Amino acid sequence: MDLKITGTVRQVLEEVSGEGRNGPWRKQEYVLETEGSYPRTVCLVVWGDNIDQFAIRTGERITASIDVQSREYNGRWYTDVKAWKVERDSGTAGPPPLPDDGPIPEPPGEDDDDLPF
Repeated sequence: MDLKITGTVRQVLEEVSGEGRNGPWRKQEYVLETEGSYPRTVCLVVWGDNIDQFAIRTGERITASIDVQSREYNGRWYTDVKAWKVERDSGTAGPPPLPDDGPIPEPPGEDDDDLPF
């Protein structure tokens, strides 16, 4: 089954990591808003080295190949939407550049202010 979802990244959540039976793990979640008459909000999860490889940023339009997996824990069911491949919109060459606010200004010295006191 080839599942894909396309939308705009609205939020990048904090990376989470830990230690399990099989060694260290890490994951990051992204909130994606789909398009159309009835847009949906979907939380995607990316695991391991794919976090760095995909370098997903807020505002990007992406198409993610996904697997949907549910698991039971203590009588409750939890569902993950795992992205295993990410393609950027053809109009987007890569992650947008970080904002550049220019050089950090020097703090004024004692004689540099115009204050009367």
